Amino acid sequence: MQITFKLNKKNYSLDLQGHETLLEVIRNLLGLTGTKEACGEGECGACTVFANGKTVLSCLTLACDCDGYDILTIEGLSDGQTLHPIQEAFLEKGAVQCGFCMSGMILAAKNILDQNPLPNLEEIKKGLDGNLCRCAGYPKIFDAIEEAGKKIIKAK
Repeated sequence: MQITFKLNKKNYSLDLQGHETLLEVIRNLLGLTGTKEACGEGECGACTVFANGKTVLSCLTLACDCDGYDILTIEGLSDGQTLHPIQEAFLEKGAVQCGFCMSGMILAAKNILDQNPLPNLEEIKKGLDGNLCRCAGYPKIFDAIEEAGKKIIKAK
């Protein structure tokens, strides 16, 4: 089956068998390894990407269901060598420990901040529901999201 989609502003046309997950296509066929597979069951959020402007768990999403979609991964968030304000804030606040959950956390943070650039702690926690940090670095992640919101507002 042939599908076409845009991934990080680049058009792709692929021949697939139909059973491939979006995660498998992104990592294995297209070589973008920022999106992680951790649980493979949609429980941890490490595989979070944007599909048509909404966060999805790419380990549970069939690639064939994304025909015509606009997909954004962690690799597409920065502008060349310039990090996105969320990425900057995660680094500045030390919210990166082992880093395995970070791509999913950062994209979940983008989803939160796209809706409200100044979320309170409860809104941040609710927005991160389903994204797990095995290092338990949540306080720094929360701080980073608050800081990123300030950076985004300042940049406007």
